[in-house]
Amino acid sequence: MADKITAPSAIDDILAEHAGLETQLSDPALHNDPAEARRVGKRFAELAPIMSTYTKLSAARDDLAAARELAADDSSFAAEVPGLEQQVEELEKTLTDLLAPRDPHDADDVVLEVKSGEGGEESALFASDLARMYIRYAERHGWKVEILDANVSDLGGYKEATLSIKSREPSRDGVWSRLKFEGGVHRVQRVPVTESQGRIHTSAAGVLIYPEPDEVEQVQIDESDLRIDVYRSSGKGGQGVNTTDSAVRITHLPTGIVVTCQNERSQLQNKLRAMQVLSARLQALAEEQAEADAAAGRASQIRTVDRSERIRTYNFPENRITDHRIGFKAHNLDSVLDGDLDALLDALGEADRAARLAAE
Repeated sequence: MADKITAPSAIDDILAEHAGLETQLSDPALHNDPAEARRVGKRFAELAPIMSTYTKLSAARDDLAAARELAADDSSFAAEVPGLEQQVEELEKTLTDLLAPRDPHDADDVVLEVKSGEGGEESALFASDLARMYIRYAERHGWKVEILDANVSDLGGYKEATLSIKSREPSRDGVWSRLKFEGGVHRVQRVPVTESQGRIHTSAAGVLIYPEPDEVEQVQIDESDLRIDVYRSSGKGGQGVNTTDSAVRITHLPTGIVVTCQNERSQLQNKLRAMQVLSARLQALAEEQAEADAAAGRASQIRTVDRSERIRTYNFPENRITDHRIGFKAHNLDSVLDGDLDALLDALGEADRAARLAAE
């Protein structure tokens, strides 16, 4: 395993790249280009766990070699050998995992949409529960959340809502690495607030999630392909938000994608934010079309918000959550809806890593 890990194709390129990034970060001229500075800082953060593990592994190997050499002359050093061997083995496994094929978007921020489906008001209320779950999860991880747009139902649920979720610091394992498995149809079983007979109903809501580019310029958008409408904001936003036509709706005519934003104070700010969301959606769509496996793309996340096409079921009477893709079950639905998603997302991530390693 050691020879495999330290082969030039596996680690030497990363060592050289890390050194180059370190040199760039120390160059004052880099700060004159904020976009490039973000890109370099982001990539440097992605390589940090690999470099840290490799440094520890190199030191452990040196210690093990020294202990074995000294044990030949002094038996007291022999007692250190088993512990060092175990340490080297564990670090080699960690480094192998870090060097395994990864999703290129794992360090990215995300745009997440929640849409109500079959079930009317109950579905809209469940969609708002899902949005709150993701907001609470983001808060637990110190991420920044913006509600870019929300279409509220009569009872306060979400017919649809668009969230931007961003990490505050660059990281190898960003927001996408944790939430990328959430796209799909989510089914709920419970007694709706509108049900007078106490009967359990089943309804569904859909989640779409895609990486958000750092800059709009990463995706080429022809202005002639856009229809831009402005209208009066209907949501909360402080003094003046409902008195001017500041909300923006952008329709991308070739694809039919519609993006709205009314959270910002001005029309210009809403337009810029809506363009970022449109850029993210077009990038996800382009990647889906470029891949042979459409299951990784945006359209495969929700074909129709139908109860039969679910990825997960939230059973309130039994306080149970079930992820049908990996057979995960837990009886802590209340805490999951309060943002305690780590056990479920860890299981999904482990299944994804195993699939990637198997595909090598």
